[in-house]
Amino acid sequence: MADPARDPHAPAGAAPASRAQEGPDIGPVLVLGASGYVGSHLVPWLAARGVRVRAAARRADALAARAWPGVECVAADALDPASLDAALAGVRTAYYLVHSMAAGRDFPRLDRQAAIHFREAAARAGVRRIVYLGGLVPPGASSAHLMSRGETGEILRAGPVPVTELRAGIVIGPGSAAFEVIRDLVFHLPVMVTPRWVDSRSQPIALEDILEYLARVPLHDEAAGRVYDVGGPEVLTYRELMHLFASLVGKRRLIVPVPVLTPRLSSYWLDLVTAVPVNVARALIEGLEHDVIADDAAIRALLPLELKPVRTALQAAFDAERGAGGAADSPTFGRWHPGSMLYRQNRPDFAFYAKHMHGQAVAEAPPDAVWPLVEGIGGRHGYYFLDSLWALRGWLDRASGGFGLTRGRRDPDRLVIGDTIDFWRVVALERGHRLTLLAEMKLPGSAALEIVLHALDARRTRIEVTATFHPAGAPGLLYWHALTPAHWLIFPGLARAIASRAEGAAGRPTPP
Repeated sequence: MADPARDPHAPAGAAPASRAQEGPDIGPVLVLGASGYVGSHLVPWLAARGVRVRAAARRADALAARAWPGVECVAADALDPASLDAALAGVRTAYYLVHSMAAGRDFPRLDRQAAIHFREAAARAGVRRIVYLGGLVPPGASSAHLMSRGETGEILRAGPVPVTELRAGIVIGPGSAAFEVIRDLVFHLPVMVTPRWVDSRSQPIALEDILEYLARVPLHDEAAGRVYDVGGPEVLTYRELMHLFASLVGKRRLIVPVPVLTPRLSSYWLDLVTAVPVNVARALIEGLEHDVIADDAAIRALLPLELKPVRTALQAAFDAERGAGGAADSPTFGRWHPGSMLYRQNRPDFAFYAKHMHGQAVAEAPPDAVWPLVEGIGGRHGYYFLDSLWALRGWLDRASGGFGLTRGRRDPDRLVIGDTIDFWRVVALERGHRLTLLAEMKLPGSAALEIVLHALDARRTRIEVTATFHPAGAPGLLYWHALTPAHWLIFPGLARAIASRAEGAAGRPTPP
């Protein structure tokens, strides 16, 4: 059984595994939504207690980057009922940590359908308990986000499997959407013009405390069929929360509430201020008009935890980020995942959430004919597609004090981790499969370029090119949006150019 004090993969503050013996065995456990904010922390939290965990998300490869020891990772989508049966097979306790806010205006319908699919699949699989994390719903709330979270709990409870629902407001920890909006505002806006909701009251809860509640409620039979509000030990306004955040990172911020600026109006410019996905950020902002206070007497009676004050929770979040950079011999080093400090250059002022641009192509050639082109990129070989634009970018970088394209390569054909390629550095290399480069150019943020090969059969290879950018405030977001038209051209074109050259090298005719 893993000991969190010795297991480097256990989250900071994880409780000793012996606590799992306070009640019935809850495993095997499924965590649906394991690639999300709470799910990605709950999986190792449970595993560190000796619980058998199956982590599920739409893309299993998104979970593989975490390299959780002893955790089974599977692909499952609550909107695809066929995928749920295999994921739930043999499971006793299922955590439902799914929402569709990022999908846009249609998210309430998607959330409704996903909950119906999940409750029916859980019943078929003989699951004994569903644990659902919803949101606090203040009286008179009209936010579509909050109403949908409440409706999801009702739909799950309408099935035959007993449900325990926890309702939380702001969760303090890296990756929490509310926390990340505050991060972007505090680090990058010396003066904030805000709606009146800045003086609404909230009851933030530390990430470790919500994980502890989630881990322990299934151990109690009396929690089945119950709904519990959860919150931290303090109630404070959003203004106070932002000032406290600012004081801990050494900033002074002026916050000016404007009565005529409503949450809805303020949500429209969020995509120029924060890197939090705009649909998620808008849903959150529109739900902040009311005081969001937890009536947590029931959960405190069931689980009398020593909850962390807000200052302690914020400091723990900063400490967790500083310790998340990883070492070169770590199984997760070089693998991008949300909030990866390697890809943020260990800069807490760089956004947790990243912007992405993808391109792909299929080469009528085996991977061993494609890989030399991937490993040979840059230097005297160039970038295979629109080299003139790459040269212009190098000149602009050089003009702003960067390296530009002057460094070239150590070897024209072979790479090792740590090599430089012009204004890139190799941070991950799986020869024949994956190359990841971290930008060392002058940027208002941090950028990476990854090329991955997938063998479709003995004679065909899919080439995936992904650019990732963690912006630093409004300058970083403006930079990304300004270059989006060029990125639409460059990265798909790079994938196609590699495919074309590989086909020529393999002796196949290239298209005109």
